[in-house]
Amino acid sequence: MLLVDDRPENLLALEAVLAPLNQNLVTAESGEEALKHLLDHEFALILLDVQMPGMDGFETALQIKERPKTKDIPIIFITAISQEPHHALRGYSAGAVDYLFKPFDPWALRTKVGVFTELHNKTRKLQRQTEIGKRVEDTAARLRAVLDGGTNADEASALAAELEELSKQLPR
Repeated sequence: MLLVDDRPENLLALEAVLAPLNQNLVTAESGEEALKHLLDHEFALILLDVQMPGMDGFETALQIKERPKTKDIPIIFITAISQEPHHALRGYSAGAVDYLFKPFDPWALRTKVGVFTELHNKTRKLQRQTEIGKRVEDTAARLRAVLDGGTNADEASALAAELEELSKQLPR
């Protein structure tokens, strides 16, 4: 999970609130630093402050949503800025899935983060299952071709072993 806030004390508070979730937390003190982290890491969720010097949270979110690799990462804005509806609407327009105002309820934040983390984990599991399923189909097709040709028992045995190994990777 990526935590972005220009104030170190706010990052420390977020880390303390989220510690019970036992998630890998990466911090950034600017939008630019957040974008650099996104080049090297995969994140289930981004908690993003709105008011930051230089690139603000809205601009950071827009850049995150423009990149194919990061466009699907959910963003929750956390801000002390005015609670007027147009600020939240601007956040949602920038691609946020939620918009929380400081001071926030720690329990509510942990709950929201937990939901998005679980959704991310389930999505990754489904992607892995789909990938393995495609590999099983490809290997089965190659095995059928070998068997239909009536030749190369060694290749047929190797493909059968590959299918067996792939089947072990599928969840039960």
